[in-house]
Amino acid sequence: MALSADYMIQIAPMLNATSAGIAVAPVADRALILSLITGGVALSTAYFFLRKSIKEPSRNHLSSWQMADSSNLKEDALPQRETKKASILFAFAVPISFLLIIIYMIASKFSETIPDMEGGAGAALIGGTAVLLLIAASTVYKVRDSLTNVSDHLVKGFVFAFKAMGPVIPIAGFFFIGSGDYAGRILGVAEGVEAPAFLFDLVQAGQQLIPESAFLAAFGILLIGMITGLDGSGFSGLPLVGSLSGALSQSVGIDAATLAAIGQMGSIWVGGGTLIAWSSLVAVAGFAKVPVMDLVRKSFFPVILGLIISTLAALILF
Repeated sequence: MALSADYMIQIAPMLNATSAGIAVAPVADRALILSLITGGVALSTAYFFLRKSIKEPSRNHLSSWQMADSSNLKEDALPQRETKKASILFAFAVPISFLLIIIYMIASKFSETIPDMEGGAGAALIGGTAVLLLIAASTVYKVRDSLTNVSDHLVKGFVFAFKAMGPVIPIAGFFFIGSGDYAGRILGVAEGVEAPAFLFDLVQAGQQLIPESAFLAAFGILLIGMITGLDGSGFSGLPLVGSLSGALSQSVGIDAATLAAIGQMGSIWVGGGTLIAWSSLVAVAGFAKVPVMDLVRKSFFPVILGLIISTLAALILF
């Protein structure tokens, strides 16, 4: 919900509004409302379908979940030690460390004195912090075996990542061919030659088929946003969605900000980590210790229903 609205940092509304030639504020405000509607419907629907499988809290459930390991590696029995003080220390240190990173990243967007986190700098900062915390926790737990424990955890993490992404990589490759950012390297196009963008070309070719109807235009923009989100980022298709929203708004009688917000919902909810297995959803599945494809299947209907209802709400409210 937060990513689809992007109300604080406003990168998504800015990309959308700039392409549509309109102000950023209306897009951000409407995207926030639509994200709340989409998320509320999706959460309620998911709870309705999963309510029978929800069990009462129990230490047995926690133990079973902690022992679950998708990499099929056996967990070594850890010796019982009195680590209450260390546990309390890291219970505070871990969330505070990542909270400070979030504060720094937000502050870098609003302050000229703080350098911005560009490219892979943010991922490197988060990953480096996680490794340092892992080393510290392993050292406090058992100094003698700390390096061995750290390497074991890293190996298990890499094994899980490869197993989780194994069935996803071939599927993602076909969608990456449709993106101009990746098609050149995949197809071996020479440098300086414009690479084909089959997916975006298909969308642009089909935009003329959208009838001049407010209802069909809104759902057409939603569908286009969902298609552009198939690359797994959710942000790469926003310029296209914004430009189409600006072009269609006059003919169909809908404000461009409304169409842009609808397209933003489709692009980010699909590609930003709910319905695409090669997106950040892999990390969520890793933390939850569930297969990523199962997570996609269970999320599909609630998210699609939420997007449909939020689009209808946009037509009524705006």
